[in-house]
Amino acid sequence: MAHFPAVGLFVLLVLGGLGLPFPEDATLILCGIFIATGIVRPLPGLIASYAGLLSMDFFLFHIGKKYGTKVTGAKRFSKILSQERLLKLEQKFSRWGIFFLLVGRQLVGLRAQIFLACGTLKMPSLKFIAADMASALLTMSIMVSIGYAGGSSINALSKNIYRIGDAAVALVVVSIFFFFFYKYIKRGRTPG
Repeated sequence: MAHFPAVGLFVLLVLGGLGLPFPEDATLILCGIFIATGIVRPLPGLIASYAGLLSMDFFLFHIGKKYGTKVTGAKRFSKILSQERLLKLEQKFSRWGIFFLLVGRQLVGLRAQIFLACGTLKMPSLKFIAADMASALLTMSIMVSIGYAGGSSINALSKNIYRIGDAAVALVVVSIFFFFFYKYIKRGRTPG
């Protein structure tokens, strides 16, 4: 991440897609922070993140398409997509069609299940890729924007941190002065 932040973002998205604890949304927010703070240039950061998203989505779709309903019996993937869950998703796809993929991709706990289900249900590859590209662009835009806004705030705060420190020191000095002044006045009024 330190030497090649764009590659690091891609790797985090791939590892997160493989089930390691690197949430997709958190990585996209990190991308926005990196862009705002100048750690990564916008174009390489966005391209790497988008490529990471799409590659893992297509990987899960491909697994579902290659192994079909057998994927629900495989130990690794049955945790993501059970037979019962596949039946429920199939009903949702029957009712909502491609719109279910477009909206479902925005829901954190449902993404991997939807990608596997799309493959298992033999959705045409080009249709899946087109829908996923559009939907991933929306996800990425929202999360990177949140990170960028946060990163910009961090930048503004870090630029003004010395002013904030100076103001805090001045406030402490003035408070100490008034405390001793109050004690002095109070001592002068009490009979001695």
